[in-house]
Amino acid sequence: MEDIGPPAEDPFGDAADADAYDMCDQCGQVVADIDLLSALVPDSSALSADDPAMDGKRVLTACSVDHLAALVEQYRLRPFVPEEQWAAKVCRTLAGHEEPVPLSVVAELSGLSEQQAQQGVDWHNARAREWKARYGSPGED
Repeated sequence: MEDIGPPAEDPFGDAADADAYDMCDQCGQVVADIDLLSALVPDSSALSADDPAMDGKRVLTACSVDHLAALVEQYRLRPFVPEEQWAAKVCRTLAGHEEPVPLSVVAELSGLSEQQAQQGVDWHNARAREWKARYGSPGED
């Protein structure tokens, strides 16, 4: 028998592929995409690799309404820290450069003001100092 694709009246075509799966972010259960529930929530740690307009937004996926509600509640309680978002944008910008880059250029390339870029750098450095104080430097025993 020959597979000639989805029926012409199928508005989703191959996008509704029954072989597409994802995992519930709450319990890890594998769920067919067609049965998966999702929500978009604010998250200052979320950074999009493809679309900077999606920075600060996280797509949650769940196998049930209860699991989706629990996930949304977790993110509702998590504070949105702008400096965390700015730090991620600075890191993404600097990842493409091997040489030092002036802050004004980093700000321009990341879509931030110089003040936001500096606050992002400061936030990142403070987290690095906290980590070092807690765990030490690599190679230290």
